[in-house]
Amino acid sequence: MLRMFQEKERPRPCASDTLLMKRSQDMINHARPEGSTLESPSVPSAAGLHGVAQAVVSRARSEGFVVPRTIRQELAQAGMPDGQWKDVLALVRPQLGYRQGRYYFVSPMAARMRQAKRNQQAIQRAVRQLLGAYKKAVAQHSERRQQFRFPLCRPVTVYTDDGRELHVFSRDISASGIRLIGTYNLQGQRVRCRIAADDGDSPPCCFLVQVLWASAAGDNLYENGGIFVELVLSP
Repeated sequence: MLRMFQEKERPRPCASDTLLMKRSQDMINHARPEGSTLESPSVPSAAGLHGVAQAVVSRARSEGFVVPRTIRQELAQAGMPDGQWKDVLALVRPQLGYRQGRYYFVSPMAARMRQAKRNQQAIQRAVRQLLGAYKKAVAQHSERRQQFRFPLCRPVTVYTDDGRELHVFSRDISASGIRLIGTYNLQGQRVRCRIAADDGDSPPCCFLVQVLWASAAGDNLYENGGIFVELVLSP
């Protein structure tokens, strides 16, 4: 009974209060941009940044290059803060090359060629390090090849894809490849070869090697010739 009494005594809004509330809501709706909500602005998502990044790459491909102003324009068109242009640049960096204040489009093929060139340069630096003790032999060597081969007898630890650790010796080396001798036929395999430096102070070098050929050199003894694919940090 008490509850029924309270419900009967609850004050109801008068007509003036209802009109005031309606007008206040109309003013809020009028001031709010069309399609907006009262929610706080959301932080630009990673998906939105990726969309801007794709647009920037497309412009670089069609126009030849972009500049920071171009990236800020794309952010503004997407409704994002233009201060995030460096975040977009970090996403597109592999596809754009910087030169004299401009970011030029780099095709995937050109990027792979540049990476292959860097790999070969790293390999050649490591080979020169291994051959530091053989400079006199280099001057006296008269063999003519596309890449000179230098005699280099070193213990080499070979790591195979199936988890084996093999111990062989290097016989000679060049800037493009190496010849190994041991009791294993490695033809057709891609292996990692760890070679100790001659001076004992320098760190060992580890190469990824594609073995192209093998031939018998004696009873249970094989020569294996391979080319360097890349320089790796560890086996």
